Amino acid sequence: MTGETRELEYDYSRLVVPFGPVHPALKEPVHFKVFVKKEEVVDVGLRLGHVHRGIEALAETRNLVQAMYLVERVCGICSHSHTTCFVGALEEIGRIQPSERALYLRTLVFELERLHSHLLWLGIMAYEIGFDTLFMFAFNTREAVLDLFEEITGNRVHHSMNVIGGVRWDLDGRMVEKVGRSMSKVREAAQRIREIFQDKTVEERLSGVGLLDRGAAQELCTVGPTARGSGLKTDVRKEDPYAAYGALEGSFSIVTRTEGDAYARTEVRIFEIFETINMINEILARLPGGSIRPGETIIRSMNRVPQGEAVSRVEAPRGELLYYVRTDGKGGLRRLKVRTPTLANIVGLRQMLIGGEVADIPVVVASIDPCLSCTNRITVIDLDKGGAGEPLRRRRRKWPH
Repeated sequence: MTGETRELEYDYSRLVVPFGPVHPALKEPVHFKVFVKKEEVVDVGLRLGHVHRGIEALAETRNLVQAMYLVERVCGICSHSHTTCFVGALEEIGRIQPSERALYLRTLVFELERLHSHLLWLGIMAYEIGFDTLFMFAFNTREAVLDLFEEITGNRVHHSMNVIGGVRWDLDGRMVEKVGRSMSKVREAAQRIREIFQDKTVEERLSGVGLLDRGAAQELCTVGPTARGSGLKTDVRKEDPYAAYGALEGSFSIVTRTEGDAYARTEVRIFEIFETINMINEILARLPGGSIRPGETIIRSMNRVPQGEAVSRVEAPRGELLYYVRTDGKGGLRRLKVRTPTLANIVGLRQMLIGGEVADIPVVVASIDPCLSCTNRITVIDLDKGGAGEPLRRRRRKWPH
């Protein structure tokens, strides 16, 4: 009939919102395909591979000393974690036992690295929720730790601390006192950061966001603060002690929360800062005497590693870091496989994001403290056979004479 109007109701269609690989809220490239219904996230697709560097394959073309420098660059924030894990596998294969002082110094730098990593993450989380003043305060506190790295090792990021059978740098009495004084100042600043994060405005922004319950965290094999924020009491330093953690087992506790949201993961990291400071003070008080590395040359140490294989794991700031190392007995590697913490935790993002709002995506992604450069992997597809092929290997080019 002419002029007649009718009202029809349609179900709201799902929209696909691309998030990344380049986005102001992302530190590194990653691509999310976010399916939304109005403001609600109903599904998420994730694609890695935008910054794959092939470090594992490159390490297999280097000798053990060169590979040590290479794995240190898997991640700039936890570079010492990677060399500790790598050298631990080599020492297991070669039945090499570092001195007690060397193990304590490894542990000291390891915990200083955890301190600066957590402070960096707290600053980034503050930035994601729009709290720029807290961001700058956290980064200013972190500078004190980086200054210690610079004075101990000469480097603020890549420390080159580990060698096969020991460590490269030692601490004198003056430096021990300085680290202790710095820890007192960092503790005061961390107390202030904790009070700010306990403010109701901050708490309400993070509470109930990015939920991951204990069962899902366990089923998805999450690690580190992400797992501990969901109630899983897991920590390699307690479960499988390495370096000097066996002797220091009673000097720290595993921090857990049961809420499983972004605020719980924040609290875990804040309270781990205080546990780390306690452990650093304990290391300084109990630092044994003796040599820090074997008297032999680096090349001789490298040749002491026979053909063999080992699996080594450590508790990096983001969680369990695992290395599989197979040596060729000629000072090189036959195979290197690295499983980083973010590779374990990133699978939980889909569970955390579904049911939330689009505005929460940056906060939820940041809450697992992702490091995408060390996470990126590629799968080689064999089009002829229709399946996954062997990983790419670097081929040596034969130049004409």
